[in-house]
Amino acid sequence: MDAFGQRGLDEAAFGDTGLSGLRTFDAFPKTKPSYTSATARGGQWTLAIIILCTCLTMNELRTWWTGSETHHFSVERGVGHELQLNLDIVVAMPCHDLHVNVQDAAMDRIMAGDLLTKEDTNFAVWTDPRQRWLRKKHRRAQYQGLHGGDGQREKEEEEDSHVSHVLGHMRENQGRKFTKSPHLRAGMAVDSCRIYGSLEGNKVQGDFHITARGHGYMEFGMQQHLDHGRFNFSHHINELSFGPHYPGLLNPLDKTSAVTPTAHFMRYQYYLSIVPTIFTKRRDGIIRHVPNPQAGRDSKSVFTNQYAATSQSREVPSNTVPGVFFKYDIEPILLIVSEQRSSFLGLIVRLVNVISGVVVAGGWMFLLTEWAAEVWGRRRQRRNTGLGVINGDINGDLDLKR
Repeated sequence: MDAFGQRGLDEAAFGDTGLSGLRTFDAFPKTKPSYTSATARGGQWTLAIIILCTCLTMNELRTWWTGSETHHFSVERGVGHELQLNLDIVVAMPCHDLHVNVQDAAMDRIMAGDLLTKEDTNFAVWTDPRQRWLRKKHRRAQYQGLHGGDGQREKEEEEDSHVSHVLGHMRENQGRKFTKSPHLRAGMAVDSCRIYGSLEGNKVQGDFHITARGHGYMEFGMQQHLDHGRFNFSHHINELSFGPHYPGLLNPLDKTSAVTPTAHFMRYQYYLSIVPTIFTKRRDGIIRHVPNPQAGRDSKSVFTNQYAATSQSREVPSNTVPGVFFKYDIEPILLIVSEQRSSFLGLIVRLVNVISGVVVAGGWMFLLTEWAAEVWGRRRQRRNTGLGVINGDINGDLDLKR
């Protein structure tokens, strides 16, 4: 029996439990609490680091929640056949004096006047700022965009080009069509015509035009020419869009006006370049695009069309047909605007990196400031001590040893 056994001791109690080896790999130095002291400066740094970490964390969460948008151009797949046109325009002429027609590159003609709705109205209701109380159905931002608020209008158009806003308008306007015309007050003259509705046409280059009765295309029963003195093609475009009808979206020609009350033979021409567009929020990024935008649609994808517009207006001679003309062409490309959100694991990794980086950088900055404060304090104390000795010698206040 060894010495441990003679004294009644258990040798296993003094053996290695297996954890002492791990202590040698501890990379995190520990400081005894008795060696540390709390300071006001340390508390201020800690509070600043906590605030900074909170702000950066909230920013990362907001960025992750909103996601990121990507724009991708490609050749449009499939063969498109039909294109829906949505129009809401007010022309400063009575409805029975107007002729509305569509002709496309396939030489198909559509009597749009028979398919669209016509209502007699007053032109000032739609253009006079003093009548805006009659137009509660229009958003305030759109009204400001019409009457001088160019910055606000650009902001609205920019917002409506993002996926979240487009999907929001789609959910808000399900089954919603054109709004009703405002009621006219007593004594208001009926001098204009509101033409609105949707019609289907061929998905090819076309021309949509509004002319006077008896001018332009000759139709049976419409051979009588309208007196030239009654021409007034001043107009206000409430909406002009292509594809599925989403009234909340603001297109380039929406809420715009062209007024020339003195010239009768005016020709307004709008040239439109239509780009098929898909807004999607699908996480997998897979878009099932088909020629018919209504087929295969879901709550996370919107199939629509955007367009760029240029305009020209001029007074034409009497042998030229005046009116309002929209010439549109479909671009052979497809724009896909997708919004995606990274995984939750990726968010956690970014948050850990941000918080740990701030803590480590804040610790180093605190040590540097403490070291700088200590060095500055020592130099200041040394300077003050030296000045005291010099003054003592001058005043004779030093006690000299003999």
